[in-house]
Amino acid sequence: MDIREIQQLIKFVAKSGASEVKLETDDIKITIKTGGTYVPEAEVVTYTQSPVQMIQAAPAAPAATPAAPAAAPAEEAKYVTIKSPMIGTFYRKSSPDKPNLVDVGSEIKPGSPLCVVEAMKLFNEIEAEISGKIVKVLVDDASPVEFDQPLFLVDPA
Repeated sequence: MDIREIQQLIKFVAKSGASEVKLETDDIKITIKTGGTYVPEAEVVTYTQSPVQMIQAAPAAPAATPAAPAAAPAEEAKYVTIKSPMIGTFYRKSSPDKPNLVDVGSEIKPGSPLCVVEAMKLFNEIEAEISGKIVKVLVDDASPVEFDQPLFLVDPA
């Protein structure tokens, strides 16, 4: 069973509403429990971010509102979206007593830690694959995230 299959299984369990699922084969044993809490003593596994994608701007519709709100989607089109490589709980800090790993305005480069996603009691540090500046944090701290959910907007300039 590879990491993609495990991620799909976790996503399925989370959507099903089951509180616990156990899977055993000859070579692997997996237990998935939902509703986990943040435990800083757990093991941290580092993953690199999945490939980033540009945000596609929606076609501008004629609007009777001022030009500033209509310009916002076009401005966001130049940013790169960093997405979650897994389902889990999003944390901006590596532990509760430490500062946020990144904030709006933070400069990042490949390998820079961005956040932590807790999945199955493992705290996975998500690293940047691009250089740039954090423009927007799209997820609240300690919120559940889905696979491929946008986490950050980055200005690669």
